[in-house]
Amino acid sequence: MSLSQETLQAHLNDPAVLCCRRPAGTILSADDFEDPSIFPDLIDSNLMSLSDGGLTIGQALGATLIDDGEALTQLTADLLDGVNDDAAPVSPAAAESSEAADVPETSGTYQGGYLHLHVDHAENLDLTLPVGNMPTADGQSASVQHEEPERILRQLVKKEYPVTDVKLGDTTSYKNGVLVIDERLTKEAVKVNPLVKEVTMKIIKPADRHVYSNTIMDVIPIAAKAEGKLGEGVTNVLSGAVFVLTGMDEAGVQVHEFGSCEGFMDEKIRYGRPGSPDDNDIMIRVDVKIEKGTGMERRGPFAAHSACDVIVHACREAIKDLSAVPSIGEETFTDVRRPGKPRVVLVKEIMGQGAMHDNLLVPNEPCGVKGGQKNVDLGNVPVVLSPNEVLDGGIHALACIGPATKEITRHFFREPLVEALQADNELDLTGVVFIGSPQVNDEKTFVSQRLGALIEAMEVDGAIVTTEGFGNNHIDFSENIAAIGSRGVPVVGVTFAAYQGQLVVGNKYMDAMIELNKDPEGFENEILADNTTTPKDAERAILMLKNKMAGVPIKPPERKWDASVIEANNQLIP
Repeated sequence: MSLSQETLQAHLNDPAVLCCRRPAGTILSADDFEDPSIFPDLIDSNLMSLSDGGLTIGQALGATLIDDGEALTQLTADLLDGVNDDAAPVSPAAAESSEAADVPETSGTYQGGYLHLHVDHAENLDLTLPVGNMPTADGQSASVQHEEPERILRQLVKKEYPVTDVKLGDTTSYKNGVLVIDERLTKEAVKVNPLVKEVTMKIIKPADRHVYSNTIMDVIPIAAKAEGKLGEGVTNVLSGAVFVLTGMDEAGVQVHEFGSCEGFMDEKIRYGRPGSPDDNDIMIRVDVKIEKGTGMERRGPFAAHSACDVIVHACREAIKDLSAVPSIGEETFTDVRRPGKPRVVLVKEIMGQGAMHDNLLVPNEPCGVKGGQKNVDLGNVPVVLSPNEVLDGGIHALACIGPATKEITRHFFREPLVEALQADNELDLTGVVFIGSPQVNDEKTFVSQRLGALIEAMEVDGAIVTTEGFGNNHIDFSENIAAIGSRGVPVVGVTFAAYQGQLVVGNKYMDAMIELNKDPEGFENEILADNTTTPKDAERAILMLKNKMAGVPIKPPERKWDASVIEANNQLIP
Protein backbone atom coordinates (compact mmCIF):
# COMPACT_ATOMS: atom_id res chain seq x y z
CA MET A 1 0.00 0.00 0.00
CA SER A 2 1.68 3.19 -1.17
CA LEU A 3 1.71 6.48 0.72
CA SER A 4 -0.18 9.69 0.08
CA GLN A 5 1.79 12.92 0.08
CA GLU A 6 0.32 13.83 3.46
CA THR A 7 1.18 10.46 4.98
CA LEU A 8 4.67 10.63 3.47
CA GLN A 9 5.55 13.72 5.51
CA ALA A 10 4.62 11.95 8.74
CA HIS A 11 6.93 8.99 8.01
CA LEU A 12 10.12 10.56 6.64
CA ASN A 13 12.13 9.13 9.55
CA ASP A 14 10.67 5.62 9.29
CA PRO A 15 12.32 2.70 7.42
CA ALA A 16 12.11 2.79 3.63
CA VAL A 17 10.50 -0.38 2.22
CA LEU A 18 9.17 -0.91 -1.30
CA CYS A 19 5.42 -1.38 -1.40
CA CYS A 20 5.44 -3.18 -4.77
CA ARG A 21 7.80 -4.55 -7.39
CA ARG A 22 9.66 -1.69 -9.07
CA PRO A 23 11.98 -1.84 -12.12
CA ALA A 24 15.52 -0.53 -12.24
CA GLY A 25 15.62 3.20 -12.93
CA THR A 26 12.57 4.03 -10.85
CA ILE A 27 12.89 7.42 -9.15
CA LEU A 28 11.34 6.81 -5.74
CA SER A 29 8.32 8.85 -4.68
CA ALA A 30 5.45 8.46 -2.20
CA ASP A 31 3.82 5.89 -4.52
CA ASP A 32 6.73 3.50 -4.05
CA PHE A 33 6.97 3.19 -0.25
CA GLU A 34 5.07 0.79 2.01
CA ASP A 35 3.07 2.36 4.87
CA PRO A 36 5.21 2.02 8.05
CA SER A 37 2.09 1.86 10.24
CA ILE A 38 1.52 -1.75 9.11
CA PHE A 39 5.13 -2.91 9.56
CA PRO A 40 4.48 -4.63 12.91
CA ASP A 41 1.75 -6.78 11.38
CA LEU A 42 3.91 -7.64 8.37
CA ILE A 43 6.79 -8.59 10.66
CA ASP A 44 4.54 -10.71 12.89
CA SER A 45 3.27 -12.50 9.79
CA ASN A 46 6.85 -13.17 8.59
CA LEU A 47 6.12 -11.26 5.38
CA MET A 48 9.07 -8.94 5.91
CA SER A 49 11.94 -8.24 8.24
CA LEU A 50 14.01 -5.17 9.08
CA SER A 51 17.70 -4.98 9.76
CA ASP A 52 20.23 -2.33 10.81
CA GLY A 53 21.73 -0.24 8.04
CA GLY A 54 18.47 0.44 6.24
CA LEU A 55 17.57 3.86 4.88
CA THR A 56 14.76 6.07 6.06
CA ILE A 57 12.07 7.22 3.65
CA GLY A 58 13.58 10.69 3.84
CA GLN A 59 16.97 9.32 2.72
CA ALA A 60 15.53 7.21 -0.11
CA LEU A 61 13.05 9.77 -1.43
CA GLY A 62 14.09 10.95 -4.89
CA ALA A 63 16.83 8.33 -5.23
CA THR A 64 16.97 5.92 -8.20
CA LEU A 65 16.77 2.11 -8.03
CA ILE A 66 19.94 0.57 -9.43
CA ASP A 67 18.37 -2.88 -10.01
CA ASP A 68 14.82 -4.29 -10.05
CA GLY A 69 13.30 -4.31 -6.53
CA GLU A 70 10.72 -6.75 -5.15
CA ALA A 71 7.79 -5.83 -2.92
CA LEU A 72 8.62 -5.44 0.79
CA THR A 73 12.33 -5.04 0.12
CA GLN A 74 14.06 -2.90 2.74
CA LEU A 75 16.06 -0.24 0.93
CA THR A 76 19.77 0.15 1.68
CA ALA A 77 22.42 2.47 0.27
CA ASP A 78 23.82 -0.15 -2.12
CA LEU A 79 20.43 -0.50 -3.87
CA LEU A 80 20.06 3.19 -4.74
CA ASP A 81 21.77 5.99 -6.56
CA GLY A 82 21.37 9.52 -5.20
CA VAL A 83 20.71 8.81 -1.55
CA ASN A 84 19.90 11.88 0.55
CA ASP A 85 22.66 11.67 3.15
CA ASP A 86 21.38 14.69 5.09
CA ALA A 87 18.45 12.70 6.52
CA ALA A 88 19.11 10.68 9.67
CA PRO A 89 19.04 6.85 9.58
CA VAL A 90 16.54 4.91 11.68
CA SER A 91 16.81 1.64 13.59
CA PRO A 92 14.39 -1.24 13.03
CA ALA A 93 13.02 -0.72 16.55
CA ALA A 94 11.47 2.55 15.42
CA ALA A 95 9.05 0.63 13.24
CA GLU A 96 7.74 -1.32 16.20
CA SER A 97 5.91 1.74 17.62
CA SER A 98 4.58 3.42 14.46
CA GLU A 99 1.01 2.19 14.82
CA ALA A 100 -1.49 5.06 15.11
CA ALA A 101 -4.95 3.59 15.74
CA ASP A 102 -4.40 2.09 19.17
CA VAL A 103 -4.16 3.44 22.71
CA PRO A 104 -1.24 5.89 23.11
CA GLU A 105 -0.64 8.03 26.15
CA THR A 106 1.21 11.34 26.15
CA SER A 107 4.71 11.66 27.52
CA GLY A 108 4.95 15.46 27.45
CA THR A 109 5.04 17.62 30.57
CA TYR A 110 3.98 20.96 29.10
CA GLN A 111 1.37 22.87 31.06
CA GLY A 112 -0.73 25.75 29.79
CA GLY A 113 -1.94 27.74 26.82
CA TYR A 114 -0.39 28.77 23.52
CA LEU A 115 0.60 31.84 21.53
CA HIS A 116 0.37 32.33 17.77
CA LEU A 117 1.30 35.71 16.27
CA HIS A 118 1.80 36.61 12.61
CA VAL A 119 2.55 40.22 11.59
CA ASP A 120 3.63 41.29 8.11
CA HIS A 121 3.98 45.02 8.82
CA ALA A 122 3.41 46.90 12.06
CA GLU A 123 4.34 50.20 13.66
CA ASN A 124 4.16 51.03 17.37
CA LEU A 125 2.65 47.59 18.02
CA ASP A 126 1.96 46.86 21.71
CA LEU A 127 0.03 43.65 22.48
CA THR A 128 -0.88 41.81 25.68
CA LEU A 129 -1.99 38.30 24.81
CA PRO A 130 -3.50 35.67 27.16
CA VAL A 131 -1.47 32.49 26.82
CA GLY A 132 -2.01 30.65 30.09
CA ASN A 133 1.11 29.25 31.75
CA MET A 134 4.04 29.19 29.33
CA PRO A 135 7.39 27.56 30.18
CA THR A 136 10.36 29.83 30.92
CA ALA A 137 13.98 29.20 29.95
CA ASP A 138 14.63 27.41 33.24
CA GLY A 139 11.69 25.06 32.70
CA GLN A 140 9.48 26.78 35.25
CA SER A 141 6.01 28.09 34.52
CA ALA A 142 5.54 31.80 33.86
CA SER A 143 2.07 33.11 34.62
CA VAL A 144 0.55 35.73 32.31
CA GLN A 145 -2.11 38.02 33.74
CA HIS A 146 -5.35 38.03 31.77
CA GLU A 147 -7.11 41.30 31.15
CA GLU A 148 -10.72 40.14 30.85
CA PRO A 149 -12.42 38.77 33.98
CA GLU A 150 -14.32 35.52 34.14
CA ARG A 151 -18.03 35.74 33.40
CA ILE A 152 -20.30 33.57 35.56
CA LEU A 153 -23.25 32.10 33.65
CA ARG A 154 -24.94 30.18 36.46
CA GLN A 155 -24.20 28.47 39.74
CA LEU A 156 -25.34 25.21 41.25
CA VAL A 157 -25.11 24.47 44.96
CA LYS A 158 -25.32 20.87 46.15
CA LYS A 159 -26.23 20.71 49.84
CA GLU A 160 -25.27 17.48 51.52
CA TYR A 161 -27.35 15.84 54.26
CA PRO A 162 -26.19 12.71 56.08
CA VAL A 163 -27.92 9.34 56.17
CA THR A 164 -26.99 7.29 59.22
CA ASP A 165 -29.69 4.67 58.79
CA VAL A 166 -32.35 3.52 56.31
CA LYS A 167 -35.51 1.73 57.40
CA LEU A 168 -38.66 0.36 55.77
CA GLY A 169 -41.94 1.60 57.23
CA ASP A 170 -45.43 2.81 56.41
CA THR A 171 -44.41 6.30 55.28
CA THR A 172 -41.49 8.03 53.55
CA SER A 173 -39.56 10.60 55.59
CA TYR A 174 -36.12 11.96 56.41
CA LYS A 175 -35.40 13.09 59.97
CA ASN A 176 -32.32 13.21 62.17
CA GLY A 177 -30.26 11.36 59.57
CA VAL A 178 -32.72 8.49 59.23
CA LEU A 179 -34.40 7.80 55.90
CA VAL A 180 -37.63 5.83 56.20
CA ILE A 181 -39.17 4.40 53.00
CA ASP A 182 -42.78 3.31 52.67
CA GLU A 183 -42.80 -0.43 51.92
CA ARG A 184 -46.07 -0.07 50.01
CA LEU A 185 -44.27 1.84 47.27
CA THR A 186 -43.23 -1.48 45.73
CA LYS A 187 -46.91 -2.15 44.98
CA GLU A 188 -47.26 1.28 43.39
CA ALA A 189 -44.11 0.67 41.35
CA VAL A 190 -45.59 -2.46 39.75
CA LYS A 191 -48.46 -0.37 38.39
CA VAL A 192 -46.23 2.04 36.49
CA ASN A 193 -45.83 -0.20 33.43
CA PRO A 194 -47.55 -3.44 32.29
CA LEU A 195 -44.13 -5.00 31.65
CA VAL A 196 -43.29 -4.82 35.35
CA LYS A 197 -44.33 -8.04 37.07
CA GLU A 198 -42.76 -7.76 40.51
CA VAL A 199 -40.79 -5.23 42.58
CA THR A 200 -38.99 -5.96 45.85
CA MET A 201 -36.86 -3.73 48.06
CA LYS A 202 -34.05 -4.58 50.49
CA ILE A 203 -31.81 -2.41 52.68
CA ILE A 204 -28.17 -3.54 52.53
CA LYS A 205 -25.78 -2.09 55.13
CA PRO A 206 -22.02 -1.86 54.42
CA ALA A 207 -21.29 -4.81 56.74
CA ASP A 208 -23.90 -7.02 55.04
CA ARG A 209 -22.84 -6.85 51.40
CA HIS A 210 -22.16 -10.54 50.93
CA VAL A 211 -25.65 -10.99 49.55
CA TYR A 212 -26.55 -12.44 46.14
CA SER A 213 -28.17 -10.08 43.66
CA ASN A 214 -29.40 -9.96 40.08
CA THR A 215 -27.34 -7.91 37.66
CA ILE A 216 -26.98 -4.23 38.57
CA MET A 217 -28.69 -1.99 36.04
CA ASP A 218 -28.08 1.36 37.72
CA VAL A 219 -26.93 3.27 40.80
CA ILE A 220 -29.07 6.33 41.50
CA PRO A 221 -28.31 9.21 43.89
CA ILE A 222 -31.06 10.56 46.14
CA ALA A 223 -31.21 14.21 45.10
CA ALA A 224 -34.00 16.76 44.74
CA LYS A 225 -34.31 20.33 43.50
CA ALA A 226 -34.83 22.69 46.42
CA GLU A 227 -34.49 25.88 44.40
CA GLY A 228 -34.37 26.66 40.69
CA LYS A 229 -34.27 24.31 37.74
CA LEU A 230 -31.85 21.60 36.67
CA GLY A 231 -28.30 22.97 36.43
CA GLU A 232 -28.74 25.95 38.76
CA GLY A 233 -30.09 26.92 42.15
CA VAL A 234 -29.92 24.44 45.04
CA THR A 235 -30.05 20.64 45.01
CA ASN A 236 -30.41 18.67 48.23
CA VAL A 237 -28.40 15.44 48.21
CA LEU A 238 -28.47 12.59 50.71
CA SER A 239 -24.99 11.37 51.56
CA GLY A 240 -24.49 7.84 52.77
CA ALA A 241 -27.30 6.09 50.89
CA VAL A 242 -27.96 5.27 47.23
CA PHE A 243 -30.51 3.28 45.25
CA VAL A 244 -29.26 0.24 43.35
CA LEU A 245 -31.53 -1.07 40.59
CA THR A 246 -31.24 -4.77 39.73
CA GLY A 247 -33.34 -6.92 37.45
CA MET A 248 -34.18 -10.01 35.46
CA ASP A 249 -37.15 -11.18 33.39
CA GLU A 250 -39.81 -13.76 34.25
CA ALA A 251 -37.72 -16.52 32.67
CA GLY A 252 -34.79 -15.74 34.96
CA VAL A 253 -32.72 -14.02 32.24
CA GLN A 254 -30.61 -11.17 33.58
CA VAL A 255 -31.37 -7.74 32.12
CA HIS A 256 -28.03 -7.13 30.45
CA GLU A 257 -26.29 -7.10 27.10
CA PHE A 258 -22.52 -7.74 26.93
CA GLY A 259 -21.87 -9.28 30.31
CA SER A 260 -23.75 -8.97 33.59
CA CYS A 261 -22.77 -8.64 37.23
CA GLU A 262 -25.18 -10.89 39.08
CA GLY A 263 -23.52 -12.38 42.14
CA PHE A 264 -22.48 -11.35 45.61
CA MET A 265 -22.58 -7.58 45.93
CA ASP A 266 -19.34 -7.34 47.88
CA GLU A 267 -17.57 -8.98 44.92
CA LYS A 268 -19.35 -7.55 41.86
CA ILE A 269 -19.04 -3.81 42.56
CA ARG A 270 -15.91 -1.67 42.46
CA TYR A 271 -16.85 0.55 45.38
CA GLY A 272 -15.69 4.16 45.36
CA ARG A 273 -15.78 4.70 41.60
CA PRO A 274 -17.67 7.89 40.59
CA GLY A 275 -20.68 5.82 39.51
CA SER A 276 -20.62 3.18 42.25
CA PRO A 277 -21.75 3.15 45.87
CA ASP A 278 -19.01 4.43 48.17
CA ASP A 279 -17.38 2.23 50.79
CA ASN A 280 -19.71 3.28 53.60
CA ASP A 281 -22.93 3.78 51.60
CA ILE A 282 -26.13 2.05 52.59
CA MET A 283 -27.61 0.46 49.47
CA ILE A 284 -31.35 0.45 48.87
CA ARG A 285 -31.69 -2.40 46.39
CA VAL A 286 -34.79 -2.31 44.21
CA ASP A 287 -35.13 -5.57 42.27
CA VAL A 288 -37.51 -5.53 39.30
CA LYS A 289 -38.84 -8.53 37.42
CA ILE A 290 -40.06 -7.69 33.91
CA GLU A 291 -42.02 -9.56 31.25
CA LYS A 292 -40.29 -12.56 29.69
CA GLY A 293 -38.22 -11.73 26.60
CA THR A 294 -38.29 -7.93 27.00
CA GLY A 295 -34.89 -7.54 28.62
CA MET A 296 -33.20 -7.04 25.25
CA GLU A 297 -35.68 -4.41 24.08
CA ARG A 298 -35.76 -0.72 24.96
CA ARG A 299 -39.14 -1.02 26.63
CA GLY A 300 -38.05 -3.68 29.13
CA PRO A 301 -35.18 -1.82 30.85
CA PHE A 302 -37.14 1.44 30.64
CA ALA A 303 -40.03 -0.20 32.52
CA ALA A 304 -37.64 -1.35 35.25
CA HIS A 305 -36.14 2.13 35.63
CA SER A 306 -39.61 3.70 35.71
CA ALA A 307 -40.67 1.34 38.49
CA CYS A 308 -37.60 2.11 40.57
CA ASP A 309 -38.12 5.84 40.05
CA VAL A 310 -41.50 5.66 41.80
CA ILE A 311 -39.66 4.78 45.02
CA VAL A 312 -36.75 7.18 44.46
CA HIS A 313 -39.14 10.04 43.70
CA ALA A 314 -40.95 9.55 47.01
CA CYS A 315 -37.59 10.07 48.72
CA ARG A 316 -37.00 13.20 46.63
CA GLU A 317 -40.28 14.64 47.83
CA ALA A 318 -39.22 13.98 51.43
CA ILE A 319 -36.00 16.03 51.08
CA LYS A 320 -37.14 18.91 48.89
CA ASP A 321 -37.57 21.25 51.86
CA LEU A 322 -34.75 20.88 54.34
CA SER A 323 -34.43 24.58 55.07
CA ALA A 324 -34.69 23.95 58.81
CA VAL A 325 -32.05 21.22 58.73
CA PRO A 326 -28.32 22.12 58.75
CA SER A 327 -26.33 20.55 55.93
CA ILE A 328 -23.01 18.87 56.57
CA GLY A 329 -21.45 20.32 53.46
CA GLU A 330 -22.00 22.43 50.37
CA GLU A 331 -20.36 22.20 46.97
CA THR A 332 -20.70 24.97 44.41
CA PHE A 333 -20.38 24.34 40.67
CA THR A 334 -20.07 27.27 38.29
CA ASP A 335 -20.69 27.49 34.56
CA VAL A 336 -18.22 30.18 33.57
CA ARG A 337 -16.74 31.86 30.51
CA ARG A 338 -13.00 32.51 30.63
CA PRO A 339 -12.18 35.02 27.85
CA GLY A 340 -8.81 34.48 26.25
CA LYS A 341 -8.43 30.92 27.52
CA PRO A 342 -8.50 27.98 25.05
CA ARG A 343 -12.12 27.03 24.35
CA VAL A 344 -12.66 23.30 24.81
CA VAL A 345 -15.63 20.96 24.56
CA LEU A 346 -16.31 17.57 26.11
CA VAL A 347 -18.10 15.12 23.81
CA LYS A 348 -19.67 12.12 25.52
CA GLU A 349 -20.77 9.29 23.25
CA ILE A 350 -23.65 7.40 24.89
CA MET A 351 -25.43 4.22 23.90
CA GLY A 352 -28.25 4.60 21.40
CA GLN A 353 -28.35 1.51 19.24
CA GLY A 354 -32.10 1.19 19.57
CA ALA A 355 -32.30 -2.33 21.02
CA MET A 356 -31.93 -2.08 24.78
CA HIS A 357 -29.53 0.87 24.54
CA ASP A 358 -30.99 4.23 25.53
CA ASN A 359 -30.50 7.17 27.89
CA LEU A 360 -32.70 9.96 29.23
CA LEU A 361 -31.60 13.57 28.81
CA VAL A 362 -32.59 16.42 31.15
CA PRO A 363 -35.35 14.90 33.31
CA ASN A 364 -37.49 17.09 35.57
CA GLU A 365 -35.61 16.09 38.73
CA PRO A 366 -31.93 15.22 39.29
CA CYS A 367 -31.25 11.69 38.01
CA GLY A 368 -34.98 11.16 37.46
CA VAL A 369 -37.03 9.53 34.74
CA LYS A 370 -40.07 11.77 34.22
CA GLY A 371 -39.59 14.51 31.65
CA GLY A 372 -36.38 13.02 30.28
CA GLN A 373 -35.93 12.81 26.51
CA LYS A 374 -34.62 9.52 25.07
CA ASN A 375 -31.58 10.07 22.90
CA VAL A 376 -32.71 7.28 20.54
CA ASP A 377 -36.02 9.06 19.93
CA LEU A 378 -34.07 12.25 19.24
CA GLY A 379 -32.21 10.45 16.45
CA ASN A 380 -28.98 10.25 18.48
CA VAL A 381 -28.00 13.68 17.16
CA PRO A 382 -25.67 15.80 19.30
CA VAL A 383 -27.37 17.57 22.21
CA VAL A 384 -25.52 20.21 24.25
CA LEU A 385 -25.86 20.38 28.04
CA SER A 386 -24.16 22.86 30.31
CA PRO A 387 -21.60 21.35 32.68
CA ASN A 388 -23.91 22.17 35.60
CA GLU A 389 -26.83 20.36 33.96
CA VAL A 390 -24.69 17.22 33.72
CA LEU A 391 -23.54 17.45 37.35
CA ASP A 392 -27.11 18.10 38.50
CA GLY A 393 -28.33 14.72 37.25
CA GLY A 394 -29.12 15.73 33.68
CA ILE A 395 -28.52 12.17 32.44
CA HIS A 396 -30.39 9.08 33.59
CA ALA A 397 -28.55 6.04 32.22
CA LEU A 398 -30.75 3.26 30.83
CA ALA A 399 -28.14 1.33 28.86
CA CYS A 400 -27.42 -2.24 29.98
CA ILE A 401 -23.96 -2.71 28.50
CA GLY A 402 -21.12 -4.60 30.17
CA PRO A 403 -21.00 -3.53 33.82
CA ALA A 404 -17.28 -2.75 34.06
CA THR A 405 -17.44 -0.07 31.33
CA LYS A 406 -20.95 1.20 31.99
CA GLU A 407 -21.37 4.85 32.93
CA ILE A 408 -24.33 4.68 35.26
CA THR A 409 -26.56 7.50 36.49
CA ARG A 410 -24.43 8.30 39.54
CA HIS A 411 -21.37 8.52 37.29
CA PHE A 412 -22.83 11.47 35.39
CA PHE A 413 -23.86 13.09 38.70
CA ARG A 414 -20.15 13.01 39.69
CA GLU A 415 -18.57 13.00 36.20
CA PRO A 416 -14.80 13.46 36.78
CA LEU A 417 -14.06 15.04 33.39
CA VAL A 418 -16.85 17.59 33.70
CA GLU A 419 -15.79 18.52 37.22
CA ALA A 420 -12.11 18.81 36.28
CA LEU A 421 -12.63 20.74 33.05
CA GLN A 422 -15.08 23.12 34.66
CA ALA A 423 -12.66 23.90 37.50
CA ASP A 424 -9.53 24.26 35.31
CA ASN A 425 -8.65 27.96 35.24
CA GLU A 426 -6.51 27.49 32.12
CA LEU A 427 -9.46 26.34 29.99
CA ASP A 428 -12.85 27.67 28.91
CA LEU A 429 -15.26 24.71 28.90
CA THR A 430 -17.93 25.70 26.38
CA GLY A 431 -20.31 22.81 27.04
CA VAL A 432 -20.83 19.05 27.13
CA VAL A 433 -22.13 17.41 23.95
CA PHE A 434 -24.00 14.10 24.23
CA ILE A 435 -24.16 12.05 21.05
CA GLY A 436 -25.73 8.62 20.62
CA SER A 437 -24.20 5.63 18.84
CA PRO A 438 -26.77 4.40 16.29
CA GLN A 439 -26.97 0.83 15.10
CA VAL A 440 -27.07 1.50 11.33
CA ASN A 441 -23.85 2.64 9.65
CA ASP A 442 -25.54 5.36 7.61
CA GLU A 443 -26.98 6.81 10.80
CA LYS A 444 -23.58 6.65 12.47
CA THR A 445 -22.12 8.74 9.66
CA PHE A 446 -25.02 11.20 9.79
CA VAL A 447 -24.75 11.94 13.51
CA SER A 448 -20.95 12.20 13.31
CA GLN A 449 -21.29 14.72 10.50
CA ARG A 450 -23.72 16.73 12.61
CA LEU A 451 -21.20 16.64 15.45
CA GLY A 452 -18.50 18.00 13.16
CA ALA A 453 -20.75 20.84 12.04
CA LEU A 454 -21.61 21.65 15.65
CA ILE A 455 -17.97 21.70 16.74
CA GLU A 456 -17.12 23.95 13.80
CA ALA A 457 -19.88 26.38 14.79
CA MET A 458 -18.68 26.39 18.42
CA GLU A 459 -15.17 27.48 17.28
CA VAL A 460 -13.38 25.51 19.96
CA ASP A 461 -9.64 25.09 20.31
CA GLY A 462 -9.72 21.51 21.58
CA ALA A 463 -12.01 18.58 22.35
CA ILE A 464 -12.12 15.42 24.45
CA VAL A 465 -14.29 12.55 23.18
CA THR A 466 -15.32 9.73 25.53
CA THR A 467 -17.29 6.55 25.00
CA GLU A 468 -18.51 3.81 27.31
CA GLY A 469 -18.38 0.16 26.35
CA PHE A 470 -16.43 -1.06 23.31
CA GLY A 471 -16.84 -2.85 19.99
CA ASN A 472 -19.66 -1.54 17.79
CA ASN A 473 -19.61 1.93 19.34
CA HIS A 474 -15.90 2.26 18.58
CA ILE A 475 -17.00 2.80 14.98
CA ASP A 476 -18.87 5.91 16.11
CA PHE A 477 -15.96 6.82 18.39
CA SER A 478 -13.58 6.80 15.43
CA GLU A 479 -15.94 8.77 13.19
CA ASN A 480 -16.64 11.34 15.90
CA ILE A 481 -12.93 11.95 16.46
CA ALA A 482 -12.39 12.27 12.71
CA ALA A 483 -15.32 14.70 12.37
CA ILE A 484 -13.62 16.96 14.91
CA GLY A 485 -9.98 16.44 13.94
CA SER A 486 -10.62 16.99 10.23
CA ARG A 487 -11.69 20.54 11.10
CA GLY A 488 -8.30 21.31 12.56
CA VAL A 489 -9.38 20.90 16.19
CA PRO A 490 -6.96 18.98 18.45
CA VAL A 491 -8.85 16.04 19.93
CA VAL A 492 -8.17 13.45 22.64
CA GLY A 493 -10.07 10.14 22.87
CA VAL A 494 -10.99 8.38 26.12
CA THR A 495 -12.16 4.75 26.09
CA PHE A 496 -11.72 1.21 27.34
CA ALA A 497 -9.67 -0.81 24.85
CA ALA A 498 -6.89 -2.83 26.52
CA TYR A 499 -6.90 -6.48 25.44
CA GLN A 500 -10.57 -7.34 24.95
CA GLY A 501 -11.69 -4.01 23.49
CA GLN A 502 -8.80 -3.40 21.09
CA LEU A 503 -9.67 -0.77 18.52
CA VAL A 504 -10.46 -2.38 15.17
CA VAL A 505 -10.99 0.97 13.46
CA GLY A 506 -8.85 4.06 13.46
CA ASN A 507 -7.77 7.17 11.62
CA LYS A 508 -4.93 9.67 11.69
CA TYR A 509 -6.74 11.86 14.21
CA MET A 510 -6.71 9.08 16.83
CA ASP A 511 -3.15 9.82 17.89
CA ALA A 512 -3.92 10.93 21.45
CA MET A 513 -5.83 8.35 23.48
CA ILE A 514 -6.51 7.65 27.13
CA GLU A 515 -6.97 4.03 28.22
CA LEU A 516 -9.56 3.45 30.98
CA ASN A 517 -8.79 -0.21 31.70
CA LYS A 518 -8.02 -1.17 35.30
CA ASP A 519 -8.39 -4.93 34.95
CA PRO A 520 -4.98 -6.67 35.21
CA GLU A 521 -5.77 -8.85 32.19
CA GLY A 522 -7.38 -6.09 30.11
CA PHE A 523 -10.93 -7.49 30.12
CA GLU A 524 -14.52 -6.49 30.74
CA ASN A 525 -14.39 -8.21 34.10
CA GLU A 526 -18.10 -7.85 35.00
CA ILE A 527 -17.30 -5.81 38.12
CA LEU A 528 -19.54 -2.76 38.16
CA ALA A 529 -17.82 0.48 37.05
CA ASP A 530 -14.29 -0.95 37.28
CA ASN A 531 -13.16 0.32 33.86
CA THR A 532 -14.82 3.74 33.94
CA THR A 533 -13.32 7.23 34.13
CA THR A 534 -11.78 8.20 37.45
CA PRO A 535 -10.40 11.61 38.53
CA LYS A 536 -6.88 10.38 37.69
CA ASP A 537 -8.01 9.41 34.18
CA ALA A 538 -9.54 12.87 33.79
CA GLU A 539 -6.28 14.53 34.79
CA ARG A 540 -4.37 12.54 32.16
CA ALA A 541 -6.90 13.39 29.46
CA ILE A 542 -6.79 17.11 30.22
CA LEU A 543 -2.99 17.17 30.33
CA MET A 544 -2.85 15.33 27.01
CA LEU A 545 -5.27 17.83 25.46
CA LYS A 546 -3.19 20.76 26.69
CA ASN A 547 -0.08 19.14 25.24
CA LYS A 548 -1.76 18.54 21.91
CA MET A 549 -3.14 22.07 21.67
CA ALA A 550 0.34 23.38 22.43
CA GLY A 551 1.92 21.24 19.71
CA VAL A 552 3.87 19.00 22.09
CA PRO A 553 4.65 15.68 20.33
CA ILE A 554 2.80 12.65 21.66
CA LYS A 555 4.58 9.32 21.46
CA PRO A 556 2.99 6.59 19.33
CA PRO A 557 1.41 3.69 21.21
CA GLU A 558 2.86 0.39 22.14
CA ARG A 559 1.70 -2.34 19.81
CA LYS A 560 -0.26 -4.02 22.57
CA TRP A 561 -1.91 -2.74 25.71
CA ASP A 562 0.66 -2.03 28.39
CA ALA A 563 -0.39 -0.86 31.86
CA SER A 564 3.10 0.58 32.46
CA VAL A 565 2.36 3.36 29.96
CA ILE A 566 -0.48 4.57 32.17
CA GLU A 567 1.66 4.28 35.29
CA ALA A 568 4.44 6.32 33.67
CA ASN A 569 2.08 9.05 32.54
CA ASN A 570 0.46 9.27 35.95
CA GLN A 571 3.90 10.28 37.23
CA LEU A 572 3.84 13.29 34.90
CA ILE A 573 0.69 14.74 36.44
CA PRO A 574 1.58 17.55 38.88
